[in-house]
Amino acid sequence: MATALADALQLAHRNVLMVDAADPPRSGLALATRAEGGQRVQPHPRVGIRYSWRGRALMAQLATTLPTIAPGMVPPPRWWRPPLAGVHVTVVDLGHDAWHVTADPRVGAGAWLRRGTPHPRPVLVARATRPSLLHAEQVLARLEPFLSSADISPVTQLFLSGVKRWPPGVAGAAGRRVTALLENAVFVPHDAELAVSGITAAVTPQRLRQAVTPALRQWGLIAGPQPGGTGRRKPR
Repeated sequence: MATALADALQLAHRNVLMVDAADPPRSGLALATRAEGGQRVQPHPRVGIRYSWRGRALMAQLATTLPTIAPGMVPPPRWWRPPLAGVHVTVVDLGHDAWHVTADPRVGAGAWLRRGTPHPRPVLVARATRPSLLHAEQVLARLEPFLSSADISPVTQLFLSGVKRWPPGVAGAAGRRVTALLENAVFVPHDAELAVSGITAAVTPQRLRQAVTPALRQWGLIAGPQPGGTGRRKPR
């Protein structure tokens, strides 16, 4: 989902920083660039940040000699600032299990959720299944204490992966926190080729970019009128 957003932005001539905060061996974006960049920032002797190019987007990824990295070990956002000026938008894939990230989102990978300038727009990605909506509800409940203390920004949108519409009976299983996000949920359809190949250096399929573009327009990140189809459907 992060790659579809970043690709839609860069094809709209926006300068994009794409942050991959995942533990490198488990990253779904390991092949998202044609070659590994050589320039690094080294916030810790054994945990660095490597910059590469994905088209017009600058990609920042963890580089480490450690066997594994927990969410709390991810360098805070200030270390990810790129060695160039003119970035318009930063797209972040937190890259870790949401349950662990939300244990304390004020530190590590979760620190990208903290309030600040520019204002972050957290997106919750789920599947249109009852178990996934239950997990999403639990994650949102876990964030509530940090929202109450104004430490983090609230989730602004629910993105549903792999479907064009709600399967019968699924939306009705949503808890009260997820229900508040249902009306503006964004449906991103399944792509069989991408499911087989995973994210590579090739641009993401057009149908996926078209699905997320209305949200980017709504957020003011891409200019232009809303198209007739928004990729959203009201739950039944």
